[in-house]
Amino acid sequence: MASEGLTGALAAVLAGQGPSVQSCDSAPAGEPPVPVRLRKNVCYVVLAVFLSEQDEVLLIQEAKRECRGSWYLPAGRMEPGETIVEALQREVKEEAGLHCEPETLLSVEERGPSWVRFVFLARPTGGILKTSKEADAESLQAAWYPRSSLPTPLRAHDILHLVELAAQYRQQARHPLILPQELPCDLVCQRLVVTFTSTQTVWVLVGTVGMPHLPVTACGLDPVEQRGGMKMAILRLLQECLTLHHLVVEIKGLLGLQHLGRDHSDGICLNVLVTVAFRSPGIQDEPPKIRGENFFWWKVTEEDLQSQLLKRLQGSSVVPVNR
Repeated sequence: MASEGLTGALAAVLAGQGPSVQSCDSAPAGEPPVPVRLRKNVCYVVLAVFLSEQDEVLLIQEAKRECRGSWYLPAGRMEPGETIVEALQREVKEEAGLHCEPETLLSVEERGPSWVRFVFLARPTGGILKTSKEADAESLQAAWYPRSSLPTPLRAHDILHLVELAAQYRQQARHPLILPQELPCDLVCQRLVVTFTSTQTVWVLVGTVGMPHLPVTACGLDPVEQRGGMKMAILRLLQECLTLHHLVVEIKGLLGLQHLGRDHSDGICLNVLVTVAFRSPGIQDEPPKIRGENFFWWKVTEEDLQSQLLKRLQGSSVVPVNR
C-alpha cells in the first residue's frame, strides 16, 4: 500500500502536480518557521515573455521615476490574495493593455526564500496594445520589437537571457508545460525528489514520519538562509540523513510549483529534482547509507515511472532555478 501511494505521488509530481503540504521533514534550528505573508516577510514577482510568430518581443516602457523611459518585459510584484496567474494577468493588462494566458513556467529566480521571481512564457488573448496616449503610472506604452533589435535603453540586461530562454523553449521544449497548481501552503518550502541512479535503476529518498512520502524541507527567512539561497534548505535535509562529504549533490531544477494566495495562504512549495552520487569513481550499485530512522531509499520498480524519471534526469527536463 505504501509503495502504491509513493508511485502515485511521484507520478503526480513528474506531471507537474502533487499533494498539498501537510508537514515538513526539516526546518531551520530554533523557533518553528512563521507563516509567510506578502508585503511582510516575502516578495514574489511575476514576469511575462511574449514572442510573436514574427519573432518579436513585447516590451513596456517604464513610467517609474528611477527608470522612466527605459524598456523592460511586463513584470511586477504580486499582491495579497492573488494567485500567481492572476498576478501575471493583472500586470500584463496594466502595463501592456493586453489580456493573456501563461503557456508555461520558464524559470524561477531567487535571492533567498524571501524574494522569488516567476518567469512565464505567455501569449496574448485579447485587449488593445497600450499606446503613449494611455500613459499612466504603470507604464508609458507597450510595443513589439524584433528579438534581434531590442530598443535602448533597457531597464536591466537580465531580460536578454530570459528572452533567449523563451526562444529556445519555442524551438525545442526541454521540459513539459508547467503551470502553478493552486494548493494552500503556509511556508516557503520544497518537496524533494532526491534520486540515486545505478545501471538504469533509480532509488528515491522517502520520508517515514507518518505515511511514507516525498520529503519536504522548509526554507528559513533568517539572514543565513537568505544569503545561502533556497539550496540551503535542501542541503540541511540531506545532512540530516546522509553523510555528504563523500557525495556529490546536484540540484537539477523544478518539476512543479504550488501556491494558492487566497485565504492568507501566501506560501509556496517548489517540487525540486535532486541527484545524489558518490564522489569516488567506480560503480556503486547501492545508494548511500541512511542515518537515522526518518528516511529510506525506495527502489522505483514500475517501468513507466522509472522511464519517466530517467528521461527527466538525463535530459535535465526541468525548469531552471537561478540565483
